[in-house]
Amino acid sequence: QVQLVESGGGLVQPGGSLRLSCAASGSIFRLDHMAWYRQAPGKQRELVAVIPSGGSPNYAHSVKGRFTISRDNAKNTAALQMNSLKSEDTAVYYCNAGIAQMGSWGINDYWGQGTMVTVSS
Repeated sequence: QVQLVESGGGLVQPGGSLRLSCAASGSIFRLDHMAWYRQAPGKQRELVAVIPSGGSPNYAHSVKGRFTISRDNAKNTAALQMNSLKSEDTAVYYCNAGIAQMGSWGINDYWGQGTMVTVSS
């Protein structure tokens, strides 16, 4: 089995910073892409940032220049550094990863349980 666990959400004032972390565990052979999505109340889930295996990251236009995604392949972790936060960044943030499991063919998509980020004064 494979599990993704996020941490680091919370309440922050506008203009502040938060760092989200995602740890993948289980029978992992290889991590493909790692990404962060978010879902605000009443809205659809949207891609925030994605970092391919060995590639350059890509960001949603709304967070470019403020958010930075990173990964540590040795530790099977990813992080999202969020700076200059705005009220519109308030959402549940989900970690997503493409993972090849040991003893299995192909890459499957996995999701974390989500962590709430609230930007408010």
